[in-house]
Amino acid sequence: MELIFAPYVWMVPAIPLVCFILLLLLRSVLAGRRAAIAGTIGSSLSLLLALFILIEQLPSGSDTLTWTFEWLHIGEIVIPLGYELNHLNMLMLIVITVVSLLVHLYSIGYMAKDKRLPTYYAYLALFTSAMLGLVLAPNLIQLFVFWELVGVCSFLLIGFWYEREAAKAAAKKAFMVTRVGDVGLFIAILLLYWHMPNHSLDFSTLAFVFESSSTLAQHGLSLGLATWIGCLLFAGAIGKSGQFPLHVWLPDAMEGPTPVSALIHAATMVAAGVYLVARTFDIFRVSETTMTIVMIIGGFTALFAATIALVQKDLKRVLAYSTISQLGYMMLALGLGSAAAAMFHLFTHAFFKALLFLGAGSIIHAVHKQDITEMGGLGRKLKVTAWTFAIGMLALSGIPPFSGFWSKEVILSLAWEQQKLWFVVAILTAFLTALYMARMFFLVFTGKSNSDKASPDIHEAPPVMTIPLLVLAVLSLISGFVYTPFAPWLEGWLGVASSEAHGPVWIMIASTLMGLIGLFIGYWRYGPARKPIPTSRTWVYRMLERKYGVDECYRWVIIRPVHAAASVCLALDRFIISGCVRLLERVVMQFGSGWQRIQQGQLQTYGVVSLFGFAVLAVLLFALRRGFW
Repeated sequence: MELIFAPYVWMVPAIPLVCFILLLLLRSVLAGRRAAIAGTIGSSLSLLLALFILIEQLPSGSDTLTWTFEWLHIGEIVIPLGYELNHLNMLMLIVITVVSLLVHLYSIGYMAKDKRLPTYYAYLALFTSAMLGLVLAPNLIQLFVFWELVGVCSFLLIGFWYEREAAKAAAKKAFMVTRVGDVGLFIAILLLYWHMPNHSLDFSTLAFVFESSSTLAQHGLSLGLATWIGCLLFAGAIGKSGQFPLHVWLPDAMEGPTPVSALIHAATMVAAGVYLVARTFDIFRVSETTMTIVMIIGGFTALFAATIALVQKDLKRVLAYSTISQLGYMMLALGLGSAAAAMFHLFTHAFFKALLFLGAGSIIHAVHKQDITEMGGLGRKLKVTAWTFAIGMLALSGIPPFSGFWSKEVILSLAWEQQKLWFVVAILTAFLTALYMARMFFLVFTGKSNSDKASPDIHEAPPVMTIPLLVLAVLSLISGFVYTPFAPWLEGWLGVASSEAHGPVWIMIASTLMGLIGLFIGYWRYGPARKPIPTSRTWVYRMLERKYGVDECYRWVIIRPVHAAASVCLALDRFIISGCVRLLERVVMQFGSGWQRIQQGQLQTYGVVSLFGFAVLAVLLFALRRGFW
């Protein structure tokens, strides 16, 4: 089949990059709503081209289209630049462009009154371009360049409202914490560069060399080195995807505009870590130790974050911890050996979590607050938001036939087949997910309203904000049907290794029951007939409220010692080093001042100085002759 649109896939990231440049250069022309329209049109064109390429790729097998040119030539080493299109990154292209377009459209209403709208849309365009460039990268060096650019864009977007101290602190925290993981990724790339044949870092060569332990040995690599490389690559994924213990930046990143949360922290940037592991899955799969580490970190993060979400009061922070938990689910699937299951859950999660974040933005837009304990009864006034939010909640809770049910069921089946312990962890996480989502939904939309006195003019968001909610609600309903027990074609289309796609029927039933029980308990405790929330808290509640003290641990173990060391260095610099410099300066200045008094042009002064010098010289000569020295 002749490819018509696929060779132009480079235009998918190039279009938003052009939008970024135009929005910066023509800021005076593309001001206000014109900037929003320009950014939305650029995002629409990227999505349209991606859809044409997808339609062209659907009937084909798992062929890869690669185009590169010489970027850097150092001695005999050639570093190429280009793109590589396969079904794995084709899936990511669709996710990124769909969510990006809907966020651009939604932001027209949400950010309408912001004075820096051109800058906001320029940042969105640059982020979209960087994320698309990341998934199309044919080698690790190009991926790392876009990986860092994505990190810079997240810093700019999280700290967009820089006049807020919390936003500035969150942006710096996100940038610094993710850099910790990025150092691991950078070291992994260096190790691969040193040990790969011909210093090749393209993904096809990596897959060939790391195909098995025998191919490793043929190319002079040991299994221990492969384990270290896999672990260091995973460190980069831990940072970007908010896995324990580098998860602390993601909840604080909610200080950015809510559409940014939907774009970065629901569907794209945080998914980059999962994509990295799936893209280099051969490196992980060759080492059982690395796979075990991925499995443990992913499973623990899923349960850990779900328990914290149970007690959060901030609307967006509940969703932030939910995102961390679901990313843990994806890492668990990768550790269990299924890149298809992880990418499937990434695909469905992108839509229903973006829906929930944009729904949260609609709520905040209406009531101008984020504390769910101060809300209530909003379902009567925000009907579109309430119904679409309910669809997102049911999808996240794993209730059939919504998309989250199918993707979670694949992971649960995989865990039951390979590791019963992690099956228990995964199904318990599914129960907790339904419980905290029910708590949030019923506190916000049902019961007696607590917002009427403060905001009597509560009303539904404009169509430019509700249309993206409706589109995402539909996608949250139908996207799961791409990989069901009746049509499990996604695994073959992706061309990634996996175990059995779906398990026994009882796992579906158990998963559904756990979700329904969580929703029922949430309704019973936080529904319309809820009792007042007691002010007293148990030690468990306080521990969860403090997020297990991880931030405090970082503060005492890392931040305060670094501050103490910095204070010591500052004191040394100020009082020792700078003190010596200032002392020398004063000595020189005093000497110069004294010498200046002598050089007055008066002969009597010169005569006195000469006489004094002659006397000193005579004393010295006399002393030398008498043998005093």
